[in-house]
Amino acid sequence: MTTTPASAGTPVGGSWEELVTVALLGTERRALPGQQPGRQAPVALLDAAAVETVRRRAGVRPARAAARPEPAAPDPRTPLPPAAARRLSTLLADRPGTGGGGRRGAAPDLVELLPQWLALANARGFAAPPGALPALLDAARGRTDLRPAALAFAGPRALWLAGLNPEWRFALRTSSGGATTLPEAADEIQRLWQEGLFAERVALLAAVRAKDPAAGRDLLVATWATERAEDRLMFLDSLRSGLCPEDEAFLEGALADRSRNVRATAAELLSALPGSALAARMADRAASCVAVDHTGETPVITVEAPHECDAAMERDGVVPKPPARRGERSWWLGQLVEAAPLSVWGDRLGGRSPEEVVALPVADGWQGELHAAWCRAAVRQRDPAWSRALLGPPSAPEAGGPGAVSLAERSKLLATLGAGERADWVAGFIGTHGLSEAFQLLGVCAVPWAGGLGRAVVDALDIARDAGSFPWSFSGVMGLAERCLDPAEAGRLEGLTSVPDESEHAAPGSGDYWAEAFQRLVTTLRLRATMSAELTPP
Repeated sequence: MTTTPASAGTPVGGSWEELVTVALLGTERRALPGQQPGRQAPVALLDAAAVETVRRRAGVRPARAAARPEPAAPDPRTPLPPAAARRLSTLLADRPGTGGGGRRGAAPDLVELLPQWLALANARGFAAPPGALPALLDAARGRTDLRPAALAFAGPRALWLAGLNPEWRFALRTSSGGATTLPEAADEIQRLWQEGLFAERVALLAAVRAKDPAAGRDLLVATWATERAEDRLMFLDSLRSGLCPEDEAFLEGALADRSRNVRATAAELLSALPGSALAARMADRAASCVAVDHTGETPVITVEAPHECDAAMERDGVVPKPPARRGERSWWLGQLVEAAPLSVWGDRLGGRSPEEVVALPVADGWQGELHAAWCRAAVRQRDPAWSRALLGPPSAPEAGGPGAVSLAERSKLLATLGAGERADWVAGFIGTHGLSEAFQLLGVCAVPWAGGLGRAVVDALDIARDAGSFPWSFSGVMGLAERCLDPAEAGRLEGLTSVPDESEHAAPGSGDYWAEAFQRLVTTLRLRATMSAELTPP
């Protein structure tokens, strides 16, 4: 066998940098030292690079052996049953966006079932299999909504792994439930508060606040004057957890903060304390603007909106400049009423109940502004009595009840009610108005849906199917039903999985789509039932 001169013995070539330069320029433009351009020049370059690569690798000095990492803390929880462990592997293997888009088919969406599986596993006290931890951490890294449940399930081994892999560092800032691991020693808490990263300090403040509101507030007071404005805003928001009258003095001081956003947040928190001095000041201002006129045959609420926004109002959180296409006086009025304790209106408006107040007519076109402000106040103060009055009966017109002018506002008001009352109200709404406007309302209902609510949803879907409606118009509700319907409803849905006879007014092909959607719904409900059974301790 004949060898080229470059491969006969040690290839001719310079340093590694020289070889890289020749490769980048090309052997026709620049040859290796001691070589002539030609057909064999590329071969000579590769031979020289191979020899230099071996030389460089052989010359690497061995690094000092790293200390063996300490073993992970033990996880005392019950090991996951084998069937549930296999199910977890299947759920983690699925990835969002792998579907073909458009038509979903009859197979369950496993990505959307993972949060529910994690919630069940955590509720039943199981520990994550060690082999599943890398995939679980990868899933939590890609989906922030999964992190609290995923890290609670992963347990102490997840923190151990996160210390070895930079891609999982997010887990070091949070632990089970999404809150920071609270050090036991007070000195360690102080050190972390003084020296920690911003995200670690926010999580630490939330954790301390949840355990001892006064201690959390003391942490914040100690460094408040030296914090940046954007950091002060985030720290102040942590006081929402465990907000109490003892926070008032600190929040009153924050009303003089140089940051407008900090001042506004402090005012909002103070207005959520009905007994605060700010709430009393706002009550006086709002009450001076609203009264009942008894001179006519029917009592009427009259409104005299503020004529100016003075410095005291600004200090208490009233924003002087309105958004585009909003009048100044209505803008100021809404802020005053929103921040005033709702308890003020019973005495101010003749001892009337919230339902009676909301039922009164409002003169001069001020009803929309006044009722919308009462809605915001009911949500802020978590007042179920006022929420019921402003929601009105579920059979009220879709445009809004007595006080709610949009479904988004109704959703917020519903969130202040108990789970059972909320489900009953939404079921009544669906029974009157169908599903076309119910998506936002269903999103605030407890899972799994109560029996009456689940039956209302199924009945409404059946009506839409028989009417030949476009099935893709209800894809959002179908997706919610797959995750939120009680699995026991699967039997009732069996009759809807066949292809219906299409009426002359039905959308072409809608029958196939409806059958496919109901098949997927039934399959998903049965899979959820199986998942629950697999997670039942023996």
